[in-house]
Amino acid sequence: MEVKKYSLDFGGKTLSVEIGKLANQANGSCYVQYGDTGVLVTATMASKPKDGDYFPLSVDYEEKYYAAGKIKGSKWMKREARPSEEAILSARVIDRSLRPRFDQRVRNDVQVVATILAFDSINDADMPALFGASLALMISDIPFAGPVAGVRVGRKDGKFIFNPTYEERNSSDLDVVVAGTANKINMLEAGADVVSEKEMAEAISAGFKEFQKLIDFQNKIAKEINKPKRELDLAKIDDSLIKIVRDFTGPRLEDVIYTKDKMKFVQGSHTLEKELLEHVGGQLKDDPELDKKLKQAIHIFEEEINTIVHKNVLESGKRPDGRKTDQLREIWAEVGILPNSHGVGLFNRGTTQALTSLTLAAPGMEQWIETMEIELTKKRFMHHYVFPPFSVGETGRIGGTGRRDIGHGNLAEKAVKPLIPDKEKFPYTIRLVSEILSSNGSSSMASVCGSTLALMDGGVPIKSPAAGIAMGLMTDDKGEKYEVLTDIQGPEDHHGDMDLKVAGTKDGITAMQMDVKVEGINEEMLAKALEQAKKARLEILDVMLKTISEPRKELAPSAPKIQIIKINPEKIGALIGPGGKMINEIIDETKVEIDIEEDGMVFITSTNGGNMEKAIQLINQVTYEPKPGDEFDGEVVKIMDFGAFVEIMPGKDGMVHVSEISKEHVKHPSDVLKVGQVVHVTVKKVDEYGRINLSMK
Repeated sequence: MEVKKYSLDFGGKTLSVEIGKLANQANGSCYVQYGDTGVLVTATMASKPKDGDYFPLSVDYEEKYYAAGKIKGSKWMKREARPSEEAILSARVIDRSLRPRFDQRVRNDVQVVATILAFDSINDADMPALFGASLALMISDIPFAGPVAGVRVGRKDGKFIFNPTYEERNSSDLDVVVAGTANKINMLEAGADVVSEKEMAEAISAGFKEFQKLIDFQNKIAKEINKPKRELDLAKIDDSLIKIVRDFTGPRLEDVIYTKDKMKFVQGSHTLEKELLEHVGGQLKDDPELDKKLKQAIHIFEEEINTIVHKNVLESGKRPDGRKTDQLREIWAEVGILPNSHGVGLFNRGTTQALTSLTLAAPGMEQWIETMEIELTKKRFMHHYVFPPFSVGETGRIGGTGRRDIGHGNLAEKAVKPLIPDKEKFPYTIRLVSEILSSNGSSSMASVCGSTLALMDGGVPIKSPAAGIAMGLMTDDKGEKYEVLTDIQGPEDHHGDMDLKVAGTKDGITAMQMDVKVEGINEEMLAKALEQAKKARLEILDVMLKTISEPRKELAPSAPKIQIIKINPEKIGALIGPGGKMINEIIDETKVEIDIEEDGMVFITSTNGGNMEKAIQLINQVTYEPKPGDEFDGEVVKIMDFGAFVEIMPGKDGMVHVSEISKEHVKHPSDVLKVGQVVHVTVKKVDEYGRINLSMK
């Protein structure tokens, strides 16, 4: 195959594309380089459709340590194994951008793989990978309603930066990934240090306008490659089966959908679905494809619910549970409900319930992280999200963390992170775990609320409380008429056209995430959704603050206490001792945890005040720097002709010259002193080498 190369200046750097050189057995492949970060993206489709009732798309994001010139730091495992959380989050961003642009009737497996072949430690590979994923599909024979493109937007000194470097991201007050088509925004992923709705909308709008260059670039390349699309056998349903389902369910389906109680809806829909299958089985008992048509009947049943929900919202604003379009479900909250916990928040919105527990620990309990793109570093704040099957009334496997759990947990962590006090003010390692006990719409945003409650219950001096809410959307077939829904649940969540999660404080947004099932949304829809989300967020915060108005003044009795002392960095070696001998002796004797920073900050952590004071005393003894005039009772440890050495504190001694032993003349130190004798001494001088001269006069 002929090798073709293309390039475009984007975000102040060259985006280059090479097609035809690598991975030519895939249906579509391209090598995309941005700066010196390079990604090989392939798109492959199975030759035959498989049985099923959904479109089988998978997206993989493969980090390779060799791309960064690194060998994995694990002592035992040098080969890349399961993907890092960062890789999973990048794969989800690509998946969520691509998925709406496929015909959902396709039943052939489609796999998109982004393999990072080169990483320059400056430019993130995720945006080139998203670009490459869309382009690989565009130049393949796989039917795809693209292109889509995305850009990361940062901001510094009030100016937007597109695809910022890692260094620029660290100093940016927002981090927004916006993706979409030539006409609509179809995916958002954002974190921010509390920015207004207006500022967030401006960043998204700027990103949308900027990535149009990438849309045009892909169209140009795809037109030149000009590969015909494959004709596929799409999942088809005959009109007679649709009529059978509609005639049977029509009179009863609205009664099932329109109920405030989720369990009644679930039970009602299951009962009606079971009766429908029995009815279809009776009508088509002699049909050789009966099993296939029973599956199709379930799909039609779901589509009928979708049609009814859309129609009633758009025509009359009627929601399944009777609420207004901007109305929240009932909310209540509690704190401190578990014994021995460092902090607990229970948040309930409708039938969505999150129980978040806080654990505080010593600085040394920080999580060590190393990936292809992250040098070995430490993380002091963690939020983990747990979604057991019983939360939706189902059975299933317990244990392990799926992509959804990682994505939801990361979103809530992103929302809460700006609230966490600086380490200098609150040096603890902080872990939050949100257990989703019941789920019916936006459990990730309930986790944000539960996390805020747990932090305040635990006495963590957060900068401001945060809450989150999920917004939905119903549009007509043309995308012209629409309604934005606050606090989506049940059928609105499953059958709606958008899931927009917005979290933040009373002053602004800290995190956002959006997925769609249609082509996307425009700026008008986004502005309306953000406005409704703010109104809901303030209402939720009002309920939360009535439960607990501010962080508790004291930590829980079961929480460890931390004392900070500052020592001369030059004394760190003395405190640690040869092979860690000194620090380990102090830890063994006092049963505390001790963490030492390079700048001389020493953190002592203990649940026992007496042990902590003893540890501080011992540390001070080791690291104390004597000054002229200080007095000690010390033990004579060595006698020389010219004087004696006296240990004034463990591991530290000074010399008493023979002339400083007594006011009377002393011929030899041994005439007055002996080893083991305790004498009172005063520091006379400390020279430039740290040597201590003592006097007994």
